[in-house]
Amino acid sequence: MNVPDPAVRRGPFARWLESAPQPYFVLVAVVAAFSTYFAMYAFRKPFAAAKFEGLHFLGTEVGLKTALVIGQIVGYALSKYVGIKFCSEITPARRARTLVALVLASELALLLFAVLPDPLKVGALFLNGLPLGMVWGLVVWYLEGRRTSEILMAGLACSFIVASGVTKDFGRALMAGSIAEQWTHLPLVGPLVGGALGKVPEFWMPFVTGLHFLPVFLGGVWLLTQLPQPSAADVAVRAPRTPMSGSQRLAFLRRFGPGMVLLCTAYFFLTAYRDFRDNYQVEIFDELGYKYADHKVIISQAETLVTAGVIVAMAFLNAFHRNRDALRVAFAIMTAGLLLLGASTLLFRAHVITGFWWMTLTGLGSYLAYVPFNAMLFERIMAATRAAGTAVFAIYVSDAVGYTGSVGVQLFKDLARGTMTRLGFFEGFTWLLCLVGSLCLVAAAVYFLRLSRDADAPQSGIENPTSAPCH
Repeated sequence: MNVPDPAVRRGPFARWLESAPQPYFVLVAVVAAFSTYFAMYAFRKPFAAAKFEGLHFLGTEVGLKTALVIGQIVGYALSKYVGIKFCSEITPARRARTLVALVLASELALLLFAVLPDPLKVGALFLNGLPLGMVWGLVVWYLEGRRTSEILMAGLACSFIVASGVTKDFGRALMAGSIAEQWTHLPLVGPLVGGALGKVPEFWMPFVTGLHFLPVFLGGVWLLTQLPQPSAADVAVRAPRTPMSGSQRLAFLRRFGPGMVLLCTAYFFLTAYRDFRDNYQVEIFDELGYKYADHKVIISQAETLVTAGVIVAMAFLNAFHRNRDALRVAFAIMTAGLLLLGASTLLFRAHVITGFWWMTLTGLGSYLAYVPFNAMLFERIMAATRAAGTAVFAIYVSDAVGYTGSVGVQLFKDLARGTMTRLGFFEGFTWLLCLVGSLCLVAAAVYFLRLSRDADAPQSGIENPTSAPCH
């Protein structure tokens, strides 16, 4: 039986969950986490659906959209550093209220984005990203410490793949007036709301998108509060993780330095690639010939297929209970994902597949490598090598490097490759990540598998990683 959360007043539904069969609990927990983080993306990513064509930042060669992307990424990355302390110390009674407060703060920043002059809009998106980086960690609080945590975390990780496409397509529909047309079919309020929306301007679109998804977010948070705490059985099999002092962090880096350098190098390019594809999908699909008028939900279609592929891969990975076996399979899946980038580009250039399938396969390949970094890779490394401490430290080291890469690539594109199209730059970046990333992952796999020592170890705590990123 699950232990109730003392900070939450238990209603009938919450009391039922405390003794519900595990499949029902897993379903409710995945829906709660997925919907919460899915809706959060409606406050983070819709601005990327706009092109802001012809606009530059402060008269420089840096495009306004590039500056906006960088502003939000910097705020989001800073939020992760704050979250290392904040997310780990917050009490159960404050989690739900804090989740709502963070998203409302980000929505207020989107209002500022709509009304401030262009140079100050970058600052508004910085303020928008600043609270959102802590949402992941607060959601994870409700999922960790359970025998089913890997399944729950896989569902959570897939939410941002789907949400990225759906929220951008929703934003494009707002700007085209398609959402207003749907509102007009509703009785009474339809004509009023639809007429008020019309075609939403680029700078107002992110704020309006957030308003639409706010009820979904609030519903997801409510569901999270209904989840019971980990049961006695969960606690009995949980792999223990302890905070790390400064000396322990240095000892960790000394012990795993070469492997961490390899992983961080791969993640540097992988995060930058994932962010570039995510932020400029609209432009890339346009250059591929998929105009919005004829392909209104093409981004959602591509990302839904990507999500399905990632779910299958993560489900396969969850079948391996021995840490060393799981680590070996994880590296194989991640490397295969990066090799898929090169293979799909070859097929695209040979006109064997269309641009849609090329974008879908590059998404699948990059997320097959990206998701394990955020869900289980470092947890399995620490379990397999008997490392003391918490996987959060390793995750945040790689995240810091990754977001540095993302900002660097954004600036490099506009300052050093300003005449190159988004599509051309993306294709070249695909080849670079395929080559450099694959080599780094293969070398890292050899390094960490040689260090692993769990072949004959008891497996009592393997099924349930307890450390998770504040992403």
